[in-house]
Order: sequence, then structure tokens, then C-alpha cells
Amino acid sequence: MSRLVTLCLAVAPVAAHAFCGFYVAGGGAELFNNATQVVLMREGTRTVLSMENNYQGPPEDFAMVVPVPVVLKKEQVKTLPRDVFRRVDTLSAPRLVEYWEVDPCYVEPRYERFAEVQKSGVMLSEEAPSPKGALVKVEARFEVGEYDIVILSAKDALALEQWLKQNKYKIPAGAEPLFRPYIQNGLKFFVAKVNAKKVKFEAGMAKLSPLRFHYDSEKFELPVRLGLINAKDKQDLIVHVLARNQRYEVANLPNVTIPTNIDLAPSAKSEFPFFYVSLFDRTLAKNPKAVVTEYAWQATSCDPCPSSPLSPADFATLGADVLPTKQGPDDQWNPERQFVLTRLHARYDKTSLGEDLVFRAAKPIVGGREFLTDGNALEQGSRPDSLNNFQGRYAIRYPWKGEVKCKAPVYGRWGGPWPTEKADGQTKTAGDTAFVTRDPTKVDALAESPIAELSVKGVKARAGEALRPAPSPKKK
Repeated sequence: MSRLVTLCLAVAPVAAHAFCGFYVAGGGAELFNNATQVVLMREGTRTVLSMENNYQGPPEDFAMVVPVPVVLKKEQVKTLPRDVFRRVDTLSAPRLVEYWEVDPCYVEPRYERFAEVQKSGVMLSEEAPSPKGALVKVEARFEVGEYDIVILSAKDALALEQWLKQNKYKIPAGAEPLFRPYIQNGLKFFVAKVNAKKVKFEAGMAKLSPLRFHYDSEKFELPVRLGLINAKDKQDLIVHVLARNQRYEVANLPNVTIPTNIDLAPSAKSEFPFFYVSLFDRTLAKNPKAVVTEYAWQATSCDPCPSSPLSPADFATLGADVLPTKQGPDDQWNPERQFVLTRLHARYDKTSLGEDLVFRAAKPIVGGREFLTDGNALEQGSRPDSLNNFQGRYAIRYPWKGEVKCKAPVYGRWGGPWPTEKADGQTKTAGDTAFVTRDPTKVDALAESPIAELSVKGVKARAGEALRPAPSPKKK
């Protein structure tokens, strides 16, 4: 089972050619794509692609093969620190929060000074040169960090396969027909060979320096089929799209948003990843071949926040330093606040994905917030809006258990833990879900509230209980 995480950044609704390559090994070894994260930053026709890769296999030299639209030069390639990928993935991951009901008799004080501030609108705050006419040509060769980079062009898929074999790379079965469409479309092949002596191995897993390169191209699609070569079983593909005031979805497959704002049983605190995998699989079972939107939110804010929002330094690391378009005067103060982070999640195998992914701009949506649709019921699912505020959010709620002495108690207000409770206050996320044991019964076992999209009644509804029972005031 492998997991492929892709992050794409676009600043306008324009096209981009993105990643999905595969590994080829020296010495006849077999490699599997265990975990990959990719960051694609886009502005105009400029694409900045950042990849973090792990591979599981013996410590021999190996190479990554990635389709790219142009011949890259050394100054277009560099290595990056690893931590930015964790921040992006955590920021957009499905999240679990805990809420404690506020004392129904609590009277919130009036913040007159804050009201005045609001009213005023001011907030406080390898190889010899290729012969002429060769079917495979070495277009460029250079070193970056622990990588020996070779850029290849090819006129024939079988010739490319043979070239790699002659240079002592074992090609997984079925590679040649997957090369063919990329060659027909004029793409080049970015081959990053790694010297294993310069790489740290942990439990047989290589920790490679992330690579970043940039190029100019018109198209906006993700060639994922080539990545299936290294798939043992199903792959999880997570695509993060960062775009200026813009959410994205796929254009050539169904789209669906993950069911959100579901109240869970307290035991879900230790079983949240298992619940979420079950929820995701049930969503796909009802929407075959769909790509699931799990997050669409401004990149420099979050609520609740499992990690810090993205910073100007993060954007620079991911390629803002080589974007061609200058910021306007209104952007100089905080250009990043305009970007929307979209998280798209697909799960597929060699037989279920017949084409590469094509992306299109999509209208804003909201959902997964602490918002009551009719003054009582918490909103579920997603709906159109003028801005993007959608997230996969799940909650464990603890109803008030203390005395209720006032005549007009107000229920349904939720906040932090009571003074008597020990809580870590951390927002938990469902990460690395491709590696979680999959059990379809977890949704029915842990969801207290109904899930309309999946026709799930919820634990309390099945037991005939109110979702959030209101305690009766005790008599004096």
C-alpha cells in the first residue's frame, strides 16, 4: 500500500503540467513508491515543482523518473528542507476537536469597547553524448546535492525502456505503454539518480533531500498513471492546490466533498484515524472514482488550527522566489493572505484509474464550521458561498453535567474544557491514512450524529436518544 501526496500551487486559473513519476533501481532491485509529497507552485505559465520522496528497498543507487514538459537547466533545480511538507499536510488534514458545553446559566459579559472597535472597522490586533538521430537523447546532465540529474528526450517508448535497462536500471513490468503517451505529447524525462552513500537510511527507508525545479508550460494536468508502475496495491493521492482566491477540483472525474461536522463518541479520541478511513472509503463506495475535497480554506488562517498557517518563508521555500509576476501595491503588505489551500484526495489502483487528472477552477464552498443553519442544527456537508471555508472537521462533545439553577438556561454553547477536566487542548488530525487498518464498520460504531450523505443514522439516533440531550433545571 502506498501513499502519494501532491501539493499544487496556482495563482490564477491557468494550466500546469504536474508530477507523477516512478522509481527505477540499479542492480536488479525492486522498489516501491512508499510515500511522496509534491508541491507545485504556479503563476502565469511558470510552474515550480517541489518533491519529497521516500523509498523502501535496498541501499543501492536508484533513480526517480518524472515526465516534464521542457529540458531543465541546473539553475532551475535545487534541494529543500523537509519540514515545509509536514506543515502543509497537517494544516489541511481532517481534524478532530473536543468541545465542552458551557454552563447553561453562564451570562456572557458585554464587551462594549470591543463593540466600538468592531463598529469603527478597526480591529486590534550517464553517459556519452547521444548520437545524431538517436531515439533517446541526453539533453542535459548536472549534479544537485546527492542527485545526479539527467534530462532525457525520446522518440520511442521501447527505446526509452531499453536505454534505462542498458544503463543498469530495472524497469517495472508494463512501463513501455505508459511511456508512450508522454512521448507522443513531447514531454521530456527528468531522471534524478541518487548516490546511496550520501543518503541516510532508517529501517530500510531512504530519507532523501526534497528536490525543487521550475519550468514554463500551459497545461494543467497531473500525469498520475506513470506512478502506478510502483504501486503494490491501492495508492492514496492527495493533491494540495494553492491558488490566489481560487479553489480547484478535477475536470475529468466526479467531485464530492467529504461528510463533515459529525459528532463522534468519546472513544473516537483514540480511534480517529480508523474512523476517518472508514468514512472516506464509504464516501468512495457511494461515489465511485470520485475525487474527494477535504479542505478549501485561506492558506494563512485556520479554525481550528492543527498547526500554524503557512508563512511568507514557506511560500518562498516552495518557489515564490522564481515566480515571474510582480506583486501589485496592494499585495506588498501580505501577498499570501489571498491564497486558498485546497486538498483533494483520491484512492485508486492499476485497474481503476484510466487517465491522468485534469484540474479546473471551482466556485467557493463552506462547511465544517461551528455554524448553526437554523439556530439549532449544526450545518453538515458543503454549500456554495462567496469565500472558501470548508474543512473535514469532527467533534467529541461533552454535555454539561453540573447543576442548573437558573430559570432560563441556555444550552448548546460549546468551548474549552471545564476546570475539573484534564485535556491537552490539541486539535488532532488523521494523517498517513493510507497506512491505517481499514474497517468499514467504524463509521456506524463511532458516529453519534447522522450522516445524511451516507444514510447513516448515528449511534444516538439508533438508540432513540437526542443528539445533545438538554439537562432539566433542578428544583430549588
